[in-house]
Amino acid sequence: MNTTRTAVIGHELTVTDVIEETSDSKSIVLQKPEGSRELFTYRPGQFLTVRIPSDRTGHVARSYSLSSSPDIDEDLKVTVKRTAGGYGSNWLCDNVTPGSTITVLPPSGRFTPSERKSDLLLFAAGSGITPIISILKTALLRADSSVVLFYANRDSDSVIFRRELEDYARDFECRLKVHYWFDDVHGFPSSEKIAALAAGSMSCETFVCGPAPFMTAVSVGLRSAGVPQENQHQEVFVSISGDPFESPRSISDDGSDSMVDTVVHLDGESHQFGWPVSRTLVDVLLDRGVDVPYSCRSGECGSCACTVVSGKVVMANSDILDPADIADGFVLGCQSRPDSGPIEIEF
Repeated sequence: MNTTRTAVIGHELTVTDVIEETSDSKSIVLQKPEGSRELFTYRPGQFLTVRIPSDRTGHVARSYSLSSSPDIDEDLKVTVKRTAGGYGSNWLCDNVTPGSTITVLPPSGRFTPSERKSDLLLFAAGSGITPIISILKTALLRADSSVVLFYANRDSDSVIFRRELEDYARDFECRLKVHYWFDDVHGFPSSEKIAALAAGSMSCETFVCGPAPFMTAVSVGLRSAGVPQENQHQEVFVSISGDPFESPRSISDDGSDSMVDTVVHLDGESHQFGWPVSRTLVDVLLDRGVDVPYSCRSGECGSCACTVVSGKVVMANSDILDPADIADGFVLGCQSRPDSGPIEIEF
């Protein structure tokens, strides 16, 4: 029996620095691995999935946004805020020091600006500033976009990246406007306040990250202000229930699994193979050594979204893709199995 090689899951990165941002948040700076630096090319707004040791389960997986910016910061940086009862965030804050190694998956995520260099309207609450500051820095330093940031926190002491934001506001005073909002002074930000801020910003791309009630208020406010739905982006993290670090079982050619002829277009390359009807697309590609984008392998993050160009696949239920995405032919590679072919997929 012949099998393709089994992919090695995860890369060990060395911690070069740990920065205390606030009393309950830290930034962890990670050196890119010399032999795999190209795998850690990323876009502003993306995240890393981190493998965290656990006495109970061996390890757990958590996703943390990159607060560093591509082409600006040499190293990777994730910023972690402690949450009550949050095993992953507390373990990282308590145990990681310079010289530690952390196992991660390559950067992933679709919470990224388009290539058209449009002006940006950014909304963050608490640790939701993490992917937002990556987007903000890139827009200011690598484009000529104008940026408006609305940043809500429970109080002034909770502001992450305060000094960095103030420096950018001073250096780019004609292109950056920062609105701070403190719950202990102003109360919870209302959708009416959001709508007023968004008025006249119909052509801006909007990005929102924070707790669910905050994102709901922003969504209602943007809709009230008339911001087109296609210009709105939300980052939603959920707890990963599966194990994205577990290697998929190898594909067998013993005839026990029927195959569907498939071609996948990814990063300028085309991969042709027989897709076993019992396997998901992500597992098959990983098993073949293809660097397919993914972070959870359980349909919870949307990183492996791709388009069915021809043929038919069957996808398990997922709340990540909305009906419009599905109507446009998008599927999640980690939840899709072949139905009829030949199948053509494009990432």
